Amino acid sequence: MPTTGTGPGPITPDGSPVDFYSRLSPGGEPELVAQVTPPGGSVLELGAGVGRVTHPLVELGFAVVAVDESPEMIARVRGARTVLARVQDLRLDERFDTVMLASQLVNTTDERSRHALLAACARHVDRHGAVLIQWMPAEAHDRWHVGMGRTDGDVSISMAAVEEVSPGVFDATMRYTYGDAQVWTQSFSSKRLTDGDLAAALEAEGLRLDRFLTEDRTWVVAVPA
Repeated sequence: MPTTGTGPGPITPDGSPVDFYSRLSPGGEPELVAQVTPPGGSVLELGAGVGRVTHPLVELGFAVVAVDESPEMIARVRGARTVLARVQDLRLDERFDTVMLASQLVNTTDERSRHALLAACARHVDRHGAVLIQWMPAEAHDRWHVGMGRTDGDVSISMAAVEEVSPGVFDATMRYTYGDAQVWTQSFSSKRLTDGDLAAALEAEGLRLDRFLTEDRTWVVAVPA
């Protein structure tokens, strides 16, 4: 979903500031993974970044393979097997109890990329496993406005700009502030997808939308069809 970014320190090809992501907390993602993965099971984390979620998953006893296209990001991952690769191109000769695709990557405005991402999930999930996807539901886009945000520890995150540039396509810029002097901005585009759009995209890759895992519907469980 992110496409460009500016700020101090190393910046990944998709515009993600490595130092900023190293300061963020894991949130509730590890617990969500634990809901759909057997104890001690295997997890393929696609777009793992610096290991924000990887590290607590390892601490919970899961066997994690962390994938990211940024060498600067993946170098900070500890305790898990790491793979430097684009998610869309990933072809490991193994399958996993859970495949996780976070960061609303499925909301990309590039339809071919969306299908390539979901195809990577489908070819790596065990036939009895689950694909855990973070997405931006259609109704969530309607709540976007300049100034909305949150605080994550010492980091403040706010939306600096947002515009619907064409029907169902939004361009937005987020501002991240750490302390008094360090500020990052990162711009991205997001495609509004309905539940039906998501279900159809999953079905095209041999997956079935099984259920929404969170009350805000931003986390979806899909299973092999």
